Amino acid sequence: MEKLKYTLIKNNTQYKMYCNYLEELLLSENHDFQDEIDLLTLLIEKWDKEHNTLKESNPVELILALMEENNLKAKDLVSILNLSKGTVSKILNYQKGLSKETIRKLSSYFKLSQEAFNRPYKLTHEVNRQYKYGSLMNKKKNMVKA
Repeated sequence: MEKLKYTLIKNNTQYKMYCNYLEELLLSENHDFQDEIDLLTLLIEKWDKEHNTLKESNPVELILALMEENNLKAKDLVSILNLSKGTVSKILNYQKGLSKETIRKLSSYFKLSQEAFNRPYKLTHEVNRQYKYGSLMNKKKNMVKA
């Protein structure tokens, strides 16, 4: 019996190998490998779904993890997202939420679904830092000082 070229992914080493090979195939733009691309994509997505903790991450944690994984700095996000340094800083410091356009750009750049970046998380608005319970969803609240 002939040995299969691809099998279900069983470990991180095999996962990374398949990801690298898929990237090579995609960059080659050779349409003769479309079935291979589809199969590798399916196997990688299955592994991601079963082993990835992205579901537990809030969007900022996810962005920070992706930045580390891709050796990116905040200044790189400025050009990727076409935002100012201040806005990127506010996003990464939980002071500003993600706009629909920013979510689209992150999704496209990191090749993840928009749902990964479009989930609720608490923001801390600089106006409310002085308050004990000042965490909120990107708007000013009238609260009693702690």
